[in-house]
Amino acid sequence: MKPTPYTRAAQLPALLAQRILILDGAMGTMIQRFKLTEAQYRGAGYAGPGGQLERFKDFHKDVKGNNELLSLTRPDVIRDIHEGYLAAGADLIETNTFGATTIAQADYDMAELAVEMNYESARIARLACDKFSTPDKPRFVVGALGPTPKTASISPDVNDAGARNTSFEELRKAYYEQTEALVRGGSDILLVETIFDTLNAKAALFAIDEYFDNSGERLPLIISGTVTDASGRILSGQTVTAFWHSVRHAEPLAVGLNCALGAALMRPYIQELAKAAPDTFISCYPNAGLPNPMSDTGFDETPDVTSRLLQEFAAEGLVNIVGGCCGTTPDHIQAIAHAVAPVASRPVASRFFYREAA
Repeated sequence: MKPTPYTRAAQLPALLAQRILILDGAMGTMIQRFKLTEAQYRGAGYAGPGGQLERFKDFHKDVKGNNELLSLTRPDVIRDIHEGYLAAGADLIETNTFGATTIAQADYDMAELAVEMNYESARIARLACDKFSTPDKPRFVVGALGPTPKTASISPDVNDAGARNTSFEELRKAYYEQTEALVRGGSDILLVETIFDTLNAKAALFAIDEYFDNSGERLPLIISGTVTDASGRILSGQTVTAFWHSVRHAEPLAVGLNCALGAALMRPYIQELAKAAPDTFISCYPNAGLPNPMSDTGFDETPDVTSRLLQEFAAEGLVNIVGGCCGTTPDHIQAIAHAVAPVASRPVASRFFYREAA
């Protein structure tokens, strides 16, 4: 029996076969450039559409650093960041929802706002993509599901190896609510990203599949792990190949790696993943090199360096989607888009193409 066709972004497999698509860059890096104060995180100074001048004025806890709250209090900031990446040539725009789960928002006592954050974040990205889309260059909203600050596989207590601070069911519930709101807000694609714990990712994938079954929707899915150091493993211990075999049942449109490493250090793991998943598109959005607190972005690599490295990945036939993670800016994305434009997309078996027909 054939799987359900994609109900959104059905043209993506064909586009990925034609050319390398460009994902946007860092959200946090760009937010930091606005140098927002605690009061501004609460909505002070913004009286535009959807303004929240009074709603969080007297909130009992500091909220500076809660970037997902800005989708409610400063939608103008998030919109400007999206539009900056779109103007730079991005095809795929991630929603401002990396930490928009009830689990992550509990750190700010804002768990009850998670659904609203996801919906509004997707809506802001939808409006930006619609503004820049053309028949020749459609733009897509990527609903981002981050890893949460908790892990289902690793003990937070060095004295108790069996201790856990979350459960599969808690994660599943949080991810289901996030998925539902992201789709309702206008996402075209879902991205489970920066995976450091495969069990967390499995909870997200279970929730997404459950939502698809319940709603009748079927969106393209991207799964992106993160190799934390030179061991070549994600934090919960799997090699890149083992990680892929643990999540391939979800039949993602693309699988890839992001964060933790710059492109130079990520190369062998992208090579390994491209070999392990010959019938799946490959995504890669590395950090801008290694952290450097003296740098304007907090990372070492300038746009010309990052773009040159990703062009080498493309020329080697390793990737179908490229972009940037921590430390990258619209300048990085513009340079990457220019560098990979002449290079053919990595060839992939045609198992996705049946999804184009409804």
